[in-house]
Amino acid sequence: MPRYEFRCRACGDTFEVNRSMAAAGEPATCPQGHADTVKLLSAVAFTGRGGSAGGAPAPTGGGCCGGACGC
Repeated sequence: MPRYEFRCRACGDTFEVNRSMAAAGEPATCPQGHADTVKLLSAVAFTGRGGSAGGAPAPTGGGCCGGACGC
């Protein structure tokens, strides 16, 4: 189940909530009981075992599709 990060505007606490993707936009109450919270944008990083930096293949250049279509 996905984990979403929230920040309480009243006390400044940052906390995580596990919920389904269908419920991702629903409000969350902070652990201190405050209802004035905002969902944070979280970045996700994936690492692999490839030979390039970070495990991702090196870009081949040329627009959105690698340059093969000339876009």
